[in-house]
Amino acid sequence: MSNLSKNFLIYGVSKGLGKAIIQSIPESHDVIYGISRSIPISMANLNWIEADLSSSETSVYQIKEIINDNKIDVLIYNVGIWETNAFTDEYDFEKISPLEINQMISTNITTCIQSLQALLKNLRASNNAKVILIGSTWGVENHNGKELIFSATKFALRGVAESLKEILRNDLIGVSILNLGYLATEYEIDTAIDKVLKETDYSLIPLADVIHAIKFIMSTSKGTCVKEILMPAMKDINV
Repeated sequence: MSNLSKNFLIYGVSKGLGKAIIQSIPESHDVIYGISRSIPISMANLNWIEADLSSSETSVYQIKEIINDNKIDVLIYNVGIWETNAFTDEYDFEKISPLEINQMISTNITTCIQSLQALLKNLRASNNAKVILIGSTWGVENHNGKELIFSATKFALRGVAESLKEILRNDLIGVSILNLGYLATEYEIDTAIDKVLKETDYSLIPLADVIHAIKFIMSTSKGTCVKEILMPAMKDINV
């Protein structure tokens, strides 16, 4: 394997942003460990790890067992489930069950923390490791969304990023969080941006723009930490 090849660990690769990431960022000579519950697209360099992230201890064990002691150059935690009827007029916090609340917290936060803890040695084995957490505009101050549990987990993710950066400061490992607004996930990554913008009236972020942001973070040296990027759509009035 070439010394220039990278090992990617990417969560949520079966659809949406995660699918776009594995299609657009790793090179053919790189190794991708892709995590999802459903089968992702077929790629020669993709090692699929089937895991249910709502079962934190089990999924972390499954992932670590497969990765073993291999280095991780880029870890992208692209996970975020939300409440029933979230982002609609039918959303009702009082009707969210304790089971649903616990599943959201486990998937969005508990599994993230346990995964990072289990994979620190793998990150330290890289020459210039990057950790990228996919956050949300629901995790920043003064947003106007009502989705309490989703918002709480995305605020917590920012705390994870802040503390992990301090833990890994002496290892020169960059920790970043991308706080994204509404994404145009119904469009494939190779859809022309002009088409996406025209059909969504600038209210959704083209996936290609997020890919550019991730590539920017990856391109930085060990002397820089891109702490946080806030990235709403142009006509997003949530923030």
